[in-house]
Amino acid sequence: MNRQGSVSPGTAAPAEERSCSWMKPWVFLVSALAIKTALVTIYLVAPFSRKGDQPTALQQAFTEWRCISAEPQERGWMCCPKGWKRFQKSCYYISGNIMPWAESVQNCTGMGSHLVVINSKAEQVFVSEEIQQSSKGLYYFIGLSAEKVGQWQWVDKTPFSVSAAYWRKGQPSNKDDQKCVAIQRASEPPNNWNDLTCEHHHRVCEAAAVTV
Repeated sequence: MNRQGSVSPGTAAPAEERSCSWMKPWVFLVSALAIKTALVTIYLVAPFSRKGDQPTALQQAFTEWRCISAEPQERGWMCCPKGWKRFQKSCYYISGNIMPWAESVQNCTGMGSHLVVINSKAEQVFVSEEIQQSSKGLYYFIGLSAEKVGQWQWVDKTPFSVSAAYWRKGQPSNKDDQKCVAIQRASEPPNNWNDLTCEHHHRVCEAAAVTV
């Protein structure tokens, strides 16, 4: 006779034991799916869920984002709106349509950004190469203009430096009707700036990447 609680060879295990063995793989799968769902949710809503922080104008303007791991020395994620290009700590929008300078300024501002301000040769090359990948348009406004001929100023009030300018050969022409600056797509970087009229052209907007 078997002792109480033991099971003879070939005898089925008690129902309670069979149930637990059958459920173990499913418990694992459900747990894994729950963790994955939680991570995806954080990935999608993180730019808008930081407690105590007011959303930036860029965050308020967009709901779809692309995030990558932040720089090695930093923590978290660096995010740009979907369709924008990231370089270092900034996001860039290359327009597919054209509009005058004043409307270009307003368009970028309305998206929580500004016409691009070039702060380094690396940034100038990056923006130029992104523009060259576009099949539309010859000129793309940047955030440089002049109220008076030759008195160039950036839209964010960054001081203009002649030594950090990337004019094409023979530019600027410094004509009274050419007070806006654009990158010419057909010219090889880095020297591809043109001063031209402030009529209809494409544009490049820039904003700080959102770090979460």
